[in-house]
Amino acid sequence: MIMKTYLKPVLLVYAVLGLLFVLPAGAEPITMGIQPPEHFNFGDNFYTVYGGPNVTATLVGNNEYSRGDEVSLAVNLMNRGVITGFRSERNADDTVEARLQRTEMGYEAQRTTAIGISTILVSDSPYIRVKSGPQEAGSLASGDQTSEPIQFNIEVSKNAPAGEYSLDLDLYYGYQKNVQVSGDDVTDSGITNMEVGLWYAAGHQAENIKVIVREEPRFEVVNVTSELVPGRNGMIYVTYMNNGEEKAKDATVRISAKDPFSTTDDQSYIGSLAPGETAEAVFRLSVDDSAIPKPYAINSEIRYEDMRGHNQVSDIIRIETEVVPSSGIASIYISLAFVLVVAGISLLAAKKLLQGNNED
Repeated sequence: MIMKTYLKPVLLVYAVLGLLFVLPAGAEPITMGIQPPEHFNFGDNFYTVYGGPNVTATLVGNNEYSRGDEVSLAVNLMNRGVITGFRSERNADDTVEARLQRTEMGYEAQRTTAIGISTILVSDSPYIRVKSGPQEAGSLASGDQTSEPIQFNIEVSKNAPAGEYSLDLDLYYGYQKNVQVSGDDVTDSGITNMEVGLWYAAGHQAENIKVIVREEPRFEVVNVTSELVPGRNGMIYVTYMNNGEEKAKDATVRISAKDPFSTTDDQSYIGSLAPGETAEAVFRLSVDDSAIPKPYAINSEIRYEDMRGHNQVSDIIRIETEVVPSSGIASIYISLAFVLVVAGISLLAAKKLLQGNNED
């Protein structure tokens, strides 16, 4: 019973929550108004120790993406925290204090452990959207790394300019700020009535994750001319521009014809387009005789070879066109016929007038 009493320390754990300190890489933590717990007795404190956790983040795998991509970023965390030094606050005056002093130093070594790491990825760019909330990464002792990368889902805007984008990864964790030990006596079984007070604080670090939006061709429709009438075959002329950063080689446009259109000619070769260049694609469409005259949209896509020799397919590009009433065409012919009839009658009348004048 006596042995059990002597070996049972009472741990007094004081947690200071919600108070942050900033930990620059490789530097001593900067405390921000953190007060010690009410029952923390600096008279029982042998050491002040410097250093702490230093959690670094590394993106695993490729960091280059295309416009419109939805990807999962895999981020590995590693704790490179070290004890950078310590200061002795008081000397051990007897055997009990010498034993307590050694015990405290053993606890102080745990200062570099990051406890209960929580991570938040933030994008300041409107072109990169973070779709994942906070991710938990557990605790990491110094020298340890996450057993599996933490995952964040992001979406790259289809309108994102090519270039490098910086994402902020905020890391929050607890860490051991200070330790105090006390006890009554030293026996063969240890220190009697030993108490260990642990003072915890909350830590924050900001890491940086960089992603790159690739330079690549981008296409848009800049002009459409069409002759589409219900019940007839017609032509549609579509001008595309490459407003991207790279040249597209051997480009072919393909359209998806849906009601009221049909075609056996759904592809048009437009060749190579450097940035800023345009090319015209031509298609022959059949328009159903029940088609309602109104604006329509036809989907198209461009297959091309990029500058790395890889075959690529563009996003869907909409072609805005229109079916016009057949009566519109008929009225043109009627008007032309009317003009010709009037002209004929006028010529005939003039001829008869001239003949009458000659007879007189």
